[in-house]
Amino acid sequence: MIRFLRGRRLATALAAVLLSAVACGSDPAPAPADHAATAPKSGAFPVTIEHKFGSTTITSEPKRIVTVGLTDQDAVLALGKIPVGTTDWLGGYTGAIGPWATGKLGGAAAPTMLTDTGTGPQVEKIAALAPDLIFALYSGLTKEQYETLSKLAPVVAQPKEYKDYGIPWQRQTEIVGKALGKEAESGKLIEDVEAGFAAARKEHPEFTGAGAVVTTPYEGFFVYGSQDPRSRTLTSLGFTLPADLDKVIGDKFGASISKERSDLLDQDAIVWTVPDIAKDSDTLHKDKVYKDLQVVKQDREIFINENGDYGKAFSFVTVLSLPYVLDRLVPQLAAAVDGDAATKVVQPSS
Repeated sequence: MIRFLRGRRLATALAAVLLSAVACGSDPAPAPADHAATAPKSGAFPVTIEHKFGSTTITSEPKRIVTVGLTDQDAVLALGKIPVGTTDWLGGYTGAIGPWATGKLGGAAAPTMLTDTGTGPQVEKIAALAPDLIFALYSGLTKEQYETLSKLAPVVAQPKEYKDYGIPWQRQTEIVGKALGKEAESGKLIEDVEAGFAAARKEHPEFTGAGAVVTTPYEGFFVYGSQDPRSRTLTSLGFTLPADLDKVIGDKFGASISKERSDLLDQDAIVWTVPDIAKDSDTLHKDKVYKDLQVVKQDREIFINENGDYGKAFSFVTVLSLPYVLDRLVPQLAAAVDGDAATKVVQPSS
């Protein structure tokens, strides 16, 4: 199931962590060489970045970067740096690098992959990597976890102005660029992806003002709110979310809704992320409440296999994954909202 990852408090003491790292008897792997990287802007350091737990100052160009944020690696790679450690989220990719981003490795070895099993970052393994910067932007890092990791290296945590796991990809890219001394480069990357959204809106004016929602079949109907990156993909294309969506969800990135609030699903288009398109769509269409919605009767549903590359890219929502997603999602949305129930929403061939 996609994305139900939330940090819990760390129980491991830092002293034990460092002793464990020393006891391994091996030096950390050398930092991988930057691939096609440009030097940071002169005078970029020191730089101070504000976040949920205060501020972090980076005094010099980072060489050994670990990403605790589940998608932060893409912005790092896009700016010409290869992390020494990444955190696995959706599985199936060496070093937690998706196919939309592997070209940025340039033949270099993939990063060491960490996991988060629900107890928080793997502090021992992070310590062994000897990081000089840790990113936790797309994360639910707790204050205790932040303080523990900060004893290993400067930590750039999630911004306080967004819900956990709610940072927009633009802000993620911007912060990474600032931390790496590459603000101008990050700005250009953002402009290029935003140009793709603008082109799609221009080509499909029918998107503007149309209603849409992203959901998944978890404990009934699980809907994603306005601060979830997947929802932001739709709004960036011109779609509007249900008016009561955030009120129903509360302070979370998403929530399961009751059958009484199935009206939230009855939009001009509904995007489902599911483990098995054939099986899950069949199950949904047998649901007495769901099958009577107009969005179903008029065949305005989009099903995305959450276990495939497209589905994982759709959930990633980064400066590198979004072009990959738009090439596939825009034609599906166009078919869903063209006003002709006979138009089939075709699954991408790859």
